[in-house]
Amino acid sequence: MVAKLTQGFWAKTARLILRNRILILILIAAITVFLALQWQNMRFSNSEANLLPDDHPINLEYLSFLEQFGEEGNVVVIAVRDSSLFTPEKFNRWNKLSKQMDAFPEVDFVLSTDNLQELEKDNEKQEFTLRPFIKKTPTTKKEIDSLTNHLFNDLPFYDDVIFNKESKTVRTLIYLDKDIVNTSVRKDFILQDFNKLIANFEKETGMDVRISGMPYVRTMNSQNIIDEIGKFILAALGVTSLIFFFFFRSFRATFISMFVVIIGVMWAFGILGLLRYEITVLTALIPPLIIVIGIPNCIFLINKYQQEVKKHGNQALSLQRVISKIGNATLMTNITTASGFATFIITDSKLLKEFGIVASMNIIGIFILSLLIIPIVYSFMSLPKTKHLKHLNTKWIETFVTWMERIVRERRISVYVVSIALLVVSIIGMYQIKISGSPIEDMPKNAEFFKDIRFFEEEFDGIMPVEIVVDTERKKGVLKSANLRKMDQIGEVIQEIPELSKPISVVNMVKYSKQAFYNGLPKYYQLPTTQESTFIMDVARKSSNDGNLLKSFVDSTGQTARITTYMRDVKTERMEEIQGKLQENIDKIFPEDRYNVYLTGKALLFLKGTKYLVKNLVMSLALAIGLIGLFMAYLFRSFRMIVISLIPNLLPLVITAGVMGFAGVPIKPSTILVFSIAFGISVDDTIHFLAKYRQELIANQWRIKKSVYAALRETGVSMFYTSIVLFFGFSVFMISSFGGTVALGALVSATLLFAMLANLILLPSLLLSLERSIANKTVLKEPQIDILPKEELNSTEK
Repeated sequence: MVAKLTQGFWAKTARLILRNRILILILIAAITVFLALQWQNMRFSNSEANLLPDDHPINLEYLSFLEQFGEEGNVVVIAVRDSSLFTPEKFNRWNKLSKQMDAFPEVDFVLSTDNLQELEKDNEKQEFTLRPFIKKTPTTKKEIDSLTNHLFNDLPFYDDVIFNKESKTVRTLIYLDKDIVNTSVRKDFILQDFNKLIANFEKETGMDVRISGMPYVRTMNSQNIIDEIGKFILAALGVTSLIFFFFFRSFRATFISMFVVIIGVMWAFGILGLLRYEITVLTALIPPLIIVIGIPNCIFLINKYQQEVKKHGNQALSLQRVISKIGNATLMTNITTASGFATFIITDSKLLKEFGIVASMNIIGIFILSLLIIPIVYSFMSLPKTKHLKHLNTKWIETFVTWMERIVRERRISVYVVSIALLVVSIIGMYQIKISGSPIEDMPKNAEFFKDIRFFEEEFDGIMPVEIVVDTERKKGVLKSANLRKMDQIGEVIQEIPELSKPISVVNMVKYSKQAFYNGLPKYYQLPTTQESTFIMDVARKSSNDGNLLKSFVDSTGQTARITTYMRDVKTERMEEIQGKLQENIDKIFPEDRYNVYLTGKALLFLKGTKYLVKNLVMSLALAIGLIGLFMAYLFRSFRMIVISLIPNLLPLVITAGVMGFAGVPIKPSTILVFSIAFGISVDDTIHFLAKYRQELIANQWRIKKSVYAALRETGVSMFYTSIVLFFGFSVFMISSFGGTVALGALVSATLLFAMLANLILLPSLLLSLERSIANKTVLKEPQIDILPKEELNSTEK
């Protein structure tokens, strides 16, 4: 009953479309214009993706830290490792650069050799005062040497902050206004004013300035993403149009298909703007994805139209049958593809949720566009010429299908042996997959800003902030001697870990106070003893600068302090070891009943977020399998058919996971998408094959072998066409400079290739081997929905 209603629905739909061609084209044009107007609302992400849900404990701790101390990732650092810097002309030019930076409203303050302050004791007033490091502008090499000697040997407080004593690298810290760090103002300032100043300085001095810091890295990385969107769209259009033309040998068919997917891309950008979603590293992939997924729709519809024309030459009947016979099959396959993406919607990750919503909406959108535009445009054109129909008899495709049929007919045991062997090897490989929690691993390795990251790791031990927040649970408890010693102990633990930079905290300030108290002698850069502490801290409290000196390290109540260090880009296992060691010492030094101490910072937040995403991956993939399993049950109403249909689609996923393990490709936010995307797309071939198989069974009076071979020959061509388009379409992502995007493209392409072979070889083999238990009228009941109408034996293939 449902099947008959479905056929009736599509027949009415075909009549409705063809009778209202002009109105539909006007409606599509109006929607396209409306969505094009939404482009002005598109925003590129200016903040780092938070992979954790808002109410996650780790996230709440980080937000608490930001509330107390403000944005941590607001420092841009510039450095020079060049002995010629220590000449009057270049040294003064370096200091002038700092002044120029400080003049911008986007900059909160600058810490450099130009405005460096020394802490000194005023014996008359019995208080500490800040005096400038440079009293007057140096004009001779001797004055420069005196200043640098003083800096490198007498001011340990600034060691690893302003300079590296061993390599004589000098750097400047530019603290951006915290209110603009996560806005487009930051991007505009860095790409225009900041980069222009640096370029001018390099041109005038001939020195190479190294630049880093999270605001700068995020800006340059985002710019790379923006640059790649256009590259991906052009590459996807170029590759898919070439393949399409190779198959159809028709400029007209190629241009119509390109027209459809270009409108689909316009809709994709428009929907992003309409929903006010930011363009992230994931949503940037949607426009080229729409091209890659939309072309197979065009292949099925145009192929069907040309088959009908070849059969009877009646254009009106051909177009009516394109919609009524292929519309349902294309809808079903697009729904399964959209389901693979839609499973990300149920995750708690905002990043994945937005990607899932926009991708699934646009997949249904491209289906509607192809179903409407292709028949309507062809209705205004003359019938295809004979030369445009030659591809329907291509001999090399026939050879490929014959080869597959021979394997299924003669080598089924070999197929099972190879499948089981691949399964076993892949499971071994799966256990070698690592999880990557590094926020910079996917960044383009050849970009200048990435090379600078490595420079700063070498010189100053990293750029990714790690924060330890110490709540003493009593006001003004931070400056108690016992608490300072405990924080110093944690600082010693940090310094023992080679991947962490020298810690910066109130402890450094108190040590510097003691050094100043003893007339700046470097040997006194240490915590005061209990006896010294009383009068040194008394002097510090009298100092007018005390509040300014402490505000970066201690909250306004004096109850909570921060210890800041920076981490190198290390593997996830090592990052977890470092976190474990720090936590172990925190628990030992700060008893839980007297202190509230926790680890936070961008580096740890990203690590936890990645691990959280892996759990979401398992959930979304399980949901995709469950949804598509239910879908198959509704279509075929047979539990055995569900199991058989899932095997050739799950095996490629396991093989891909094994390849990832052996190739050392880690699970990370970018590669996490591979499995749900590939599963949602690959199951389309299974639906086409099984629908044709069931149709052949009915036509051949339940003769199994004849039905399997007929279904294989009929569906093999279109499955091959679409799989090749998808393979090369996803391969365009391999031109990316982002490692994660390259891995995504390669892995999805490989998975879809495995899936095509599994659906054309393993699936028919299983049907033949299990013929008695599955191919009978009680198991294969009348379906709920006829994907391919009974009277239509050649719906999508020659």
